[in-house]
Amino acid sequence: MKKLINQTPSNVQKIFLGLLPFALLIIFYLVSSNARLEINPNDKLLPSFSQMGDGIERMALKPNKRSGDYLFWKDTSSSLTRLGLGVLIAATIGLAVGVATGALPLFSAGLSPLLTVISLIPPLALLPVLFIVFGLGELSKVVLIAIGITPFIARDIQRRTQEIPAEQLVKAQTLGANTSQILMRVVLPQILPKLFDAVRLSLGAGWLFLIAAEAVAATDGLGYRIFLVRRYMAMDVILPYVAWITLLAFLVDMALRTANRRLFPWHS
Repeated sequence: MKKLINQTPSNVQKIFLGLLPFALLIIFYLVSSNARLEINPNDKLLPSFSQMGDGIERMALKPNKRSGDYLFWKDTSSSLTRLGLGVLIAATIGLAVGVATGALPLFSAGLSPLLTVISLIPPLALLPVLFIVFGLGELSKVVLIAIGITPFIARDIQRRTQEIPAEQLVKAQTLGANTSQILMRVVLPQILPKLFDAVRLSLGAGWLFLIAAEAVAATDGLGYRIFLVRRYMAMDVILPYVAWITLLAFLVDMALRTANRRLFPWHS
């Protein structure tokens, strides 16, 4: 009999084992929800799937009486726009700072200590400052996301740049390449795939900062809606919204992974 450490599941077993925890969670929720609703049909803590379906139908398929908007889709669009802009800014700055501090010793000596200090500042602690400086509009939310994940991306890119074999840089210089040519033709082609990985790893924090900013000051967005309806204990809306955020995060991660594989096939 094989030891447990040597047992490798087949593809079918991997699918089964991967789906099993989700199935158990759903069964546990159904049992708990039915038990609470039998005792109190008006219980709001664990709504049934039909109640959550009605909640999403109300938010996604029926226009709001006051604004005429389909709130679910408007919230989704607003949140994804903020997240996308924040991540794009963070990736751009993180790439530039990471490559500069990783490949150029002079930049490393000057910026690495500052980067380390900035990475230790809790971004949510800066939220009131951002609202004061940038106002309560879209800019402050985007800036919070960018500030929150830029240090992580920059430090990861810095480390990845430093891992490039020195022999490659020496050979490029031997062939007559200057600094900009080395960065563009030797460093960047190897670092760009790493950038996609760094962005994927930072998305969890990006979602956190987005929801926090929307909860404090916004008029739409997934985080705003969750914190708005919690006043009424509307779990039939909150739980589907949380599940939708999770699905969106998974789809964005999958899209980045697919783009990385297609744009940089040599990396995968």
